Amino acid sequence: MAPNATIRLLIVDDHPLFRQGVRWALSSEDDITIIGEAASGEAAIAWLEAAGPSQEPNAMLVDLNLPGISGLDVTRHVRRQYPGIGVVMLSMHEGDEQAFNALRAGAAAYRSKDVKPQSLVEILRRVARGEYVINDVVLEEPRVASRVLTQFRNLPQATSTNPEAEFPIFTPLSDREIEVLERIASGGSNKDIADSLGISTQTVKNHISSILRKLSLNDRTQAVLFALRRGWIETPAEIRQGENRQLDHDE
Repeated sequence: MAPNATIRLLIVDDHPLFRQGVRWALSSEDDITIIGEAASGEAAIAWLEAAGPSQEPNAMLVDLNLPGISGLDVTRHVRRQYPGIGVVMLSMHEGDEQAFNALRAGAAAYRSKDVKPQSLVEILRRVARGEYVINDVVLEEPRVASRVLTQFRNLPQATSTNPEAEFPIFTPLSDREIEVLERIASGGSNKDIADSLGISTQTVKNHISSILRKLSLNDRTQAVLFALRRGWIETPAEIRQGENRQLDHDE
């Protein structure tokens, strides 16, 4: 690994020529080191298990159409077992359905295989920093955004009989970060949020920094609008209505 390398990349694709092409395209980037390759989903999972935490990649290129375990299943496994790894999913053709499925599986980015090398380099850099590039592209597509919003809002009604319930819509934010955003949406200051959640103001600031980094946004107002538009948080009015319904139920 190069001394100043910050991106440790694992390539998962069943075509040797494509893997070699990626190596060639990234060979001049001092901050990217390809630490391994896998020709199938099973091989990728085995590679990660054998590597251990000290050798773990922080970014993966994963082909959507892998033999055996699909690229989507590999991505789900990585998001559950190795949350520090950002997955860039690649496909022969970009499309609404594939983009939606990549988002649901937890991919941090989704691109077609004809992506330009420099664009791929920038995507890998952002993903390795913990950003979700998929938000910039997929959710700008109205049909995809509509499906994401509808399914996310219907998650509380999901049951074990629903074949998609096991893999709900993925949001890059943790439960605590969602709570912080909801309180920001309600007008709470950092101190108000800290008091209501029983945490320090510095912890609140850390959560806000994490939210902005994950969503690639510049300020907390943008983050609130972003989350509201995608149905990740409720508006203050919806929160109050929910609290009133709970009070009525308790009585």
